[in-house]
Amino acid sequence: MDILDKILAHKKKEVEERKSLFPVKLLEKSIYFSGKTVSLKKYLRRPDKSGIIAEIKRKSPSKGMINKHVSVEKTSIGYMQAGASALSVLTDYHFFGGNNEDLKLARKFNFCPILRKEFIIDEYQVIEAKSIGADVILLIAAALPVPALRQLAIFAQSLGLEVLMEVHNADELNQNLHDAVDLIGVNNRNLKTFEVSIDTSKNLSAAIPDQYVKVAESGISAPETIVELRQYGFEGFLIGETFMKSSRPELACHRFITAVNQIDETKTVGS
Repeated sequence: MDILDKILAHKKKEVEERKSLFPVKLLEKSIYFSGKTVSLKKYLRRPDKSGIIAEIKRKSPSKGMINKHVSVEKTSIGYMQAGASALSVLTDYHFFGGNNEDLKLARKFNFCPILRKEFIIDEYQVIEAKSIGADVILLIAAALPVPALRQLAIFAQSLGLEVLMEVHNADELNQNLHDAVDLIGVNNRNLKTFEVSIDTSKNLSAAIPDQYVKVAESGISAPETIVELRQYGFEGFLIGETFMKSSRPELACHRFITAVNQIDETKTVGS
């Protein structure tokens, strides 16, 4: 089994356990469940923001522990003050060290779009996402049969959630183009080998229809990469490890966005 297969096998058992512990009727009583969500699409296109979706991630299967003692409150507020467009919060515990409480805490202190970064395979997890204050869910094409992804996307939109669909290649992209998807993320990390290449985003950019907001995910470690990917039509940039490996992720984010802005200003002056 590759790492994705292991994650999905574990997730299936986890979801069944959570269904028994936290029934849907209980989730629907959450203060967030009937609330209005914040649009990630709109925030990524705001001229006063960077387009960066700043992520809170304690560990990963490929890197091990990245930032065990991160403060969700301090980091999430700092990310937004630095000029990030949105937050991404890992809620998988077994492989990534996150939990639902992390997202709830980020929601408590921030009015901005929050992506629930999770391996979603069941409608229960979509309801759960709404109940903990998420605005957007991630659906991974490599993890779901085509009909299942579409069904989950339609269900998410019916709850007012936006859908970020993640693809790794042209086949996954072409099989899942429909109106139930709001944003398309190109993951530059191969989920089977965990190798990373920004060329994945570049090569797939032209095949993504203009109706979708394009998001580049993984492997973005230099401000120059943001500027380059914008030329390929990308408006969103999911960045986690680059910030999280710092003891102060919010400061790393601030320095990164400042550098992007300086490059933009230099180009403007030069033109």
